[in-house]
Amino acid sequence: MVLSVGTEAPGFSAKDDAGNTVSLSDFAGKTVVLYFYPKDDTPGCTVEAQGFRDKYDDYQGKDAVVLGVSRDDEASHKLFKEKHGLPFSLLADTDGTITQSYDVDGGGYSKRVTYIINGDGVIDKVFEKVQTSSHAIDVLAEVGA
Repeated sequence: MVLSVGTEAPGFSAKDDAGNTVSLSDFAGKTVVLYFYPKDDTPGCTVEAQGFRDKYDDYQGKDAVVLGVSRDDEASHKLFKEKHGLPFSLLADTDGTITQSYDVDGGGYSKRVTYIINGDGVIDKVFEKVQTSSHAIDVLAEVGA
């Protein structure tokens, strides 16, 4: 059961693809698109990430931050990001802490779920049924809506 709209988003800190520590609190006042995905460089996850890449300028135009989260490690994220020219951070949730706190644990991997978190740290929208090819556009339509 994913977290509900109106719920305060659980705080987190994790290493990103560059080895930097990223925390939800770093983005206070901004909209955060927190998207969970199963595995780097698999077909559906790649299409989804490329969609966010292709619409990245539009997200920035809405003052929104895109963060991808999976159970892959920093090295895997770095390769995935470089291979596909992804301009946003990928967070390494190797121990599953973030995945579990957002109720998207698929048993060793993160389920494909996206949360839109407003500037006050509250969940505004949850996407449980994701169409990878149009997901970035679908989410963008809800950012700031």
